[in-house]
Amino acid sequence: MIGADGRERPMVIVRVPATSANVGVGFDCLGLALDLTATFLMTPVEKLEVVGCEERFRGEDNLVWQSYLDACRELGIEARPLHITILSPIPLSGGLGSSSACVIAGIGAAMALSPEGFDRTRALELAVKLEGHPDNVAPALLGGLVSSFVDGDATTSTRMDVADNLRFVAVAPPYEVRTAEARRVLPTEVSRDTAVWQMGRCVAVVRALETGDAVLLAAACHDKLHEPYRARLIPDYDALRAAALGAGACAFMISGSGSTMIAVADGEKNAGAVRDALAATCPGYWLQTLPANTLGTTVEVH
Repeated sequence: MIGADGRERPMVIVRVPATSANVGVGFDCLGLALDLTATFLMTPVEKLEVVGCEERFRGEDNLVWQSYLDACRELGIEARPLHITILSPIPLSGGLGSSSACVIAGIGAAMALSPEGFDRTRALELAVKLEGHPDNVAPALLGGLVSSFVDGDATTSTRMDVADNLRFVAVAPPYEVRTAEARRVLPTEVSRDTAVWQMGRCVAVVRALETGDAVLLAAACHDKLHEPYRARLIPDYDALRAAALGAGACAFMISGSGSTMIAVADGEKNAGAVRDALAATCPGYWLQTLPANTLGTTVEVH
């Protein structure tokens, strides 16, 4: 890109996949990258400019810009104004990591324009610090299925591949579920029986996603920690769940804290039947059939 002074400016291109946190029984520890990619084009300029998004997100409080400033501060480098172009198909209704994608884009730009360049491990550290938790940023950066836990300031994320036969049919209602409200409705304590129920099924779900075992996934993907409470905040949950399972989905889950939901299907044919059933149940809702994303975030400088 050529600046107003006639000098060529570097362009940073950051591509970040959508993500689904929790993956049913993996409350606050599992996250899944999906093959739906947001692209961010960022070039140093004289004055901040943000395009490609709604007018309300084009100011100084834009999350990509704020994350870039925070990352520059953490890295100890000078922050320069950017021209930011956002090309994102990720719905804003919540549940598919749209905010995490913006956080990672800002970090990616700061690192790419620094002398050291982009480093995925350091980017994860910064993203967890800025976002406050690894649920979405870890799979967005690493791709695949990621299990994370935090010990003090240290985050450990373990990445696994997802079987090729599985498809994830995402449906997003035209309304949001506020994360704060989704947190507020959760119980503060759970019984030992519930904890045991959850732990055994969480391990089984990870295994099922790795191997593509739809039967095991159907048996194990039944959450007791958060979905029974958060489902009350999604008016269409019961109808969409019944439609998906009735059409052959092996699992149905709330994506993150909602309002997006995801049905898991074994193969393209089954995914098509599930998608048709969801479309018939709630016409006009945002719908996508997606495989898992394997690449995670990519950063290029041109």
